[in-house]
Amino acid sequence: MKKKKTIPIPDGFTEKDIKIESSICTGEKTIGFYSGSDKKLHYAELVRSDEDIFDFYCKYGVKR
Repeated sequence: MKKKKTIPIPDGFTEKDIKIESSICTGEKTIGFYSGSDKKLHYAELVRSDEDIFDFYCKYGVKR
């Protein structure tokens, strides 16, 4: 298995800011870095499976 390159966590965020949100209307899930100051999810990515969540954590070199 090829090791994926990790990227640094964006400035102003920590691994504790990672959050999964689910749409009330569609149930669609996204994962990203939650900002309490503006109540938004930044660097958000669509979640289709548990593997997408795992990949997000790996992308930033964070253990779940």
